Amino acid sequence: MTDVVVDVILPCLDEAEALPWVLGRLPDGFRPIVVDNGSVDGSSSVARSLGSVVIGEPRRGFGAACHAGLSAAVAEVVCFCDCDASLDPRQLPRVAGPVLDGSADLVLGRRRPVARGAWPLPARLANRELARRIRRRTGVRVRDLGPMRAGRRVDLLALGLADRRCGYALEMVVRAAEAGWRVREVEVDYLPRIGRSKVTGTLRGFQQAVQDMSAVLGR
Repeated sequence: MTDVVVDVILPCLDEAEALPWVLGRLPDGFRPIVVDNGSVDGSSSVARSLGSVVIGEPRRGFGAACHAGLSAAVAEVVCFCDCDASLDPRQLPRVAGPVLDGSADLVLGRRRPVARGAWPLPARLANRELARRIRRRTGVRVRDLGPMRAGRRVDLLALGLADRRCGYALEMVVRAAEAGWRVREVEVDYLPRIGRSKVTGTLRGFQQAVQDMSAVLGR
């Protein structure tokens, strides 16, 4: 790998099956930081064997894992990406690009399903409603709250994000908008997950994610 330009934070919970695909598609200059959030399938060992930095975050929650990775990162620009193979790491440069060239402060990957079943209708409708509520609250015209995104590490830490569950991603957008950040979206492909679904891939997890995000908007 060439000199690191971007740290890529990959929250991980039992993704041993998907990790080889994900880590094998990272572009040069994008260093993976896999944050193990309590896996029992050997995800940490798989990630280390493939050359990733691995840290542990015992506190369960998407936000807890993301924030642990953000705190451990050292690059000026960081990306976030799910590591269940639903997002293609080869598309990270198009997300990080506007941050690297200074034309945006936060870039969100707007998901575009490219295979049947990649984005179930209930999840898509809930995401659309949450995006609508963000637009109404902040004036920032976002259409998706997708997990692939990029920003500057120091600035993201300065937002003081407090949610450690599924509301973390939404809180990041709200706090960035309130701080006057330039928020942009770029299209990224959305694919079916590989292997065991994470919490947001289950009905219970989907309902919990909506509750967590709604709680952030209610603050």
